[in-house]
Amino acid sequence: MADPTRAHLLAAIELAHSARAHGNHPFGALLTDSAGEVLLTAENTVLSDHDVTAHAETNLVRQACRTLPPARLAEVVLYSSTEPCAMCAGAIYWSGIRRVVYALSAPQLNLIAGVDPDEPVLDLPCRQVFAAGGNTVEVSGPHLYEEAAAPHTGYWG
Repeated sequence: MADPTRAHLLAAIELAHSARAHGNHPFGALLTDSAGEVLLTAENTVLSDHDVTAHAETNLVRQACRTLPPARLAEVVLYSSTEPCAMCAGAIYWSGIRRVVYALSAPQLNLIAGVDPDEPVLDLPCRQVFAAGGNTVEVSGPHLYEEAAAPHTGYWG
């Protein structure tokens, strides 16, 4: 893994720690331009915003769509602390973002978090969501398991 990719994933994981410190689920995401400059960051705000759709990636996509033209969105890279869920993958797809890099996979998260009947899970990998569309979204991950698992340790139990 290239050093800039590692640095951006570690920054997304740091955003996950921040989300947890702010009383939310531990997820973070950021957007870089093609040169690797960070353009936008977001963390999960589901609990503080009382909005089940306020995942880090959807918060980031909302910001990106408000501030960047569609042609620029096609050139950015979205880095996420955890594999985007089906909802987030749909938002990423519809935004026009065409590259996603994530740290912790959904199956890895599920092993850490355990099964909670009050927290339903859509078991649909982001690659499968993206593959169902007509445009290609390049996906890289999972990466950095130990670092990515850290914000979740002790949170879900």
